[in-house]
Formats: sequence, C-alpha cells, structure tokens
Amino acid sequence: MQKFDLLIVGGGMVGLTLALAVRQQTELNVAIVDNTPVDELSNEPEVRVSAINAASQQMFTNLEVWQDIIAQRAQPYFDMHIWDKAGYGQLDFSLSDVSHSTIANAQEQLGYIIENKAIRNALWHKAQQDSGITFFTDNKLQQLSVGDNEVFASFEANQAGGSAAMPIIAKLVVGADGANSWVRQQMQVPLTFRDYDHHAIVATVKCLQGHQNTAWQVFLETGPLALLPLFQDDLCSIVWSTSSEEAERLTALPAEEFAKEITAASDGKLGQVTLASERFTHPLTMRFAQEFVKDRIVLVGDAAHTIHPLAGQGVNLGLLDAAALAQTIAQQLIKAQESGDVDNNSWCNNKPLQQYARWRKSEAAEMIAAMEAIKQAFTPQQGAVKLIRGLGMSLLNNIKPAKTLMVNQALGFKGELPNLAKPRQ
Repeated sequence: MQKFDLLIVGGGMVGLTLALAVRQQTELNVAIVDNTPVDELSNEPEVRVSAINAASQQMFTNLEVWQDIIAQRAQPYFDMHIWDKAGYGQLDFSLSDVSHSTIANAQEQLGYIIENKAIRNALWHKAQQDSGITFFTDNKLQQLSVGDNEVFASFEANQAGGSAAMPIIAKLVVGADGANSWVRQQMQVPLTFRDYDHHAIVATVKCLQGHQNTAWQVFLETGPLALLPLFQDDLCSIVWSTSSEEAERLTALPAEEFAKEITAASDGKLGQVTLASERFTHPLTMRFAQEFVKDRIVLVGDAAHTIHPLAGQGVNLGLLDAAALAQTIAQQLIKAQESGDVDNNSWCNNKPLQQYARWRKSEAAEMIAAMEAIKQAFTPQQGAVKLIRGLGMSLLNNIKPAKTLMVNQALGFKGELPNLAKPRQ
C-alpha cells in the first residue's frame, strides 16, 4: 500500500493548482493520478485557450508559477467590445472602468488569453519540483472504497499487459477530473443538468486588421461568437456557440466559406478572417453536482459544475474552488492540532469540509444563473424586445458605476475570495 494524505484525481489546471496550494499552506503529502501526457507547446497555437482573470493571475503569482506561464505564450487584453448583431446595443470595457480598489489598482490589463497547454505545463513542472507531490501517470484508477478513516483507491492493469500499480490509501480524495468525472460517478452524486442546446465551435483564425489587444464578442441570433486575442497580433481563438444544426453546417463548410461566415458575423471589425487551424465542436451542458462533499471525497472545477462559455469564467471558477479547498483544509488542520488530534484525521471529515461546499456551491450557482440570464436575454426575440435590449445595452455603456461593477466581477473581484487570490503584503 502507498499512503498519502490527499489523492487528487485529475492533473489538469484545477487539480495541479490545488496540489500546489495545499503544499504551500500545509505539510500534507499529495498524490496526483492523471494519464494525459504533458506535451510541450508546438509552433502552432493550441485551439483550447482560457481567459485568465485578475483573481486567477494573483493565485498563480502567489504560487510562484505566473512567470513560468507567461514565459511561454500569453496575450493580455486591455479592452472588451461586445455588441448585438440583431440590434444597435453595444458595450465597451477598458481599464478606465476598473474601480480604484487596492487590488484593482495593480492591474495593467483586463485579463489574459492563454493556451490551456501553457498553463498546465507550467503547473505540472512546478509540481514535479515538490518532493511532497507524487505523480501516477501509467495506470487508470479502477475503484474507490471509502472507509471510516481513509479511502482505498485501486488501479487497473496498464494496457501493455503489465501489473497494476500498488493501491493507494488516502485520507481525502478530490475529483478534479472534468465534466464527465469518474470520481463523481464513483460517489454516485446526483447531478442537476440542462442541455444548453448549443455546440461550441473552437478554432484559430487570422484577422487582417489584427485583434488590437481586444476581446471581441458578438451576440448573433443563434448564439454568441467570441474572438479572443492570441500571442500574435493577427491571431484569434474563436468560440462560436450555436445550435447543433448550425454547428454541423458551419464545420462542414470549406475553410474559405467558414472564414467568410466569421467575417460577416463579426461585421468585419477585425478585417477579413481566414481559418488557421482545424475546427472542433463539443456540446454545451450546464452541470451542477448536488453534493460537492460526500464522505471523504470532494469535487472541484468541472467535476462539480460546468457553465456556458459565453463569459469565459469556467476555468476561473474552478481555480477558485481549488484555492478555497486548500484554504479550508489548512484551516481545519490548524483546528485539529489545537484540539489535540494527534493523528490529524479530523480535518478531512465530512462535516468540516462542508464549509468549502457551502462557499463554492453558492458561487457556482450564482454564476450558472447569471450565464442563463445572459443567454436568455439574447435568444431570438420580437422586434420590440430587441429594441429594449439594445437601448438597455447603450444606456449601460454610459453608466460608469454599473460598468465598474461588471468589470470588477469579470476580473474576479467579487464574493468571498480565498486568500490565495489576494495580493500578499
């Protein structure tokens, strides 16, 4: 048997951030199980990217990994331009809309667009340097069995015909294994979900007039199209959310015709667009686990919740989960030591960890509701509703306090922030 305090299933951005945060705040030994290879960046941009807000940037800074991330490839954006294709409403955000709070004053940009692989690689290499973190990459987990004081995790034999890795015994297991979480299935946690009736098309495009260090988003009759600036002035990552039928039609078009559709949809604001990568599609579904904590197992990130990508907040929400759980664990360890718990077992019991569950479930529920409200506001409507919507956007664009509130929320400066997301004195 191999014994660990914490077993994290999933070595993506959220799972790795959790491991580093736990190790920074405690002396717990951590195991990470993940079978996805870690590949270095190629010359071609990766299609999957994330919009990293200021709160997430601060977490990476405090974990001393931010410089490693931006040393690869990262593109800051200083402005956001949002408009309604069906009407005349538009919203423009810039740094001048950021409130003069202590946190926000340190900001020089609204956020960064970074390839997922760049973030994961930097976090992975950082975790490998920590002797308190052990990686298991050759075998998939087969079963979790929860006991009174520990969780027993067994492995499958590897596909090459070799023997399975020795089982792991951990005091706490965290599922950071994505939207189709195996850990969540093992927990038999009920899931609230709703099909958004959208598929997301993701690809990389070149724009003749360049991205202008701006994040662009247009609301179409069929759904939003975002053009996110990449590390070259003329490259953008697109996320086009639309109906399954329209997604099928668009992905079947020749590259030249697809590019013309994007140019037309974006009103030519970035000039003529050409396709620079393959196109990928995936269905969009809202998921919300009814329990984030059960026995000695916890869910974080997409394993706990998934939201519509129209505001680009999914990854940031998951990273805050990781920071909040690490903080909760550290606080419970201190309480366990103060109460004379020699074996330090009480920190990972169900009841103490419900603090994390209450904290993050409320934040996730609020974000899910906000995404639903925005999506519904831009579904095809009668002319009068479009007129009111456009008028509302135009009015909002000229109300400084309202814009400041919206920008601060986009930056991540809302709700109860974990300490890891705050600047250190």
